[in-house]
Amino acid sequence: MRGAVLTDLVPKAAMNIFAAYLPVFLIVLLRTGTAVAFLPFFSSTIFPLRIRVFFAVALAMVLTPVVSFPIPARPEIAGVIIREVVFGMAIGFAFRLVFFAVEMAAQIMSVSMGLSMATVLNPEIGQVTELTTLYTMIAMLVFLAVNGHHELIYAFVKSFEWAPPGKVSISRMTPAVLGMAGRMFVIALKLAAPVVIAGLTVNLVLGFVQKAAPQMNIFFMAYPLYMIVGFVLLILGLPVFMNVIGSYLDGARDNMFRIISLAKG
Repeated sequence: MRGAVLTDLVPKAAMNIFAAYLPVFLIVLLRTGTAVAFLPFFSSTIFPLRIRVFFAVALAMVLTPVVSFPIPARPEIAGVIIREVVFGMAIGFAFRLVFFAVEMAAQIMSVSMGLSMATVLNPEIGQVTELTTLYTMIAMLVFLAVNGHHELIYAFVKSFEWAPPGKVSISRMTPAVLGMAGRMFVIALKLAAPVVIAGLTVNLVLGFVQKAAPQMNIFFMAYPLYMIVGFVLLILGLPVFMNVIGSYLDGARDNMFRIISLAKG
């Protein structure tokens, strides 16, 4: 008789705990799932959709017992969902910004080096060169080496403390997100500047050579020179590139925490 009573109580207790954590889990999953869709490495198309969904659900399950916030009232649910989706996108974009800049810089360098004609299909950003793929992989390795994924998990926990669901201010963080989008182009130009300047210098030199010796076929000389000069600069500048990317990732972490602090209603 006592055993039957215990077997009846255990499922009820488990259901009560599950019912208490379910609303929190769903709200946490909404924010983390949206952010994961924009994060570098985790959102890559090389990972099947099931793995990405599993990662978002697993992260939400880990964070649910850790975070604590009041459940919004039922009439506010629609507004809370919209704000959580936008907030999650902003958190993911703060880190993904650096990778967008790297991809853009690699595309600019590829054009300067004459590699833009040999493009391959990247499902994430369309037609890209192998240089873009290489630089994106390097940036990804630097991201993992500086424990960027740990910083992201820590930021998720802090986001529920500083900007709990239902109290997220979209209007305050929107200017910061737009400012980061503008800085993305500046970062891309800075990363690509050495190769672009070298390409312009080669063009000027070849222009003088063409004037001095019009019988020379400059067209067939130009592309090998572009590639040689470009690859020499890329090889020599690779350690500098990794250090610069590490500093930009630190800045992305600061931007992410700035967005979280501004989102506090």
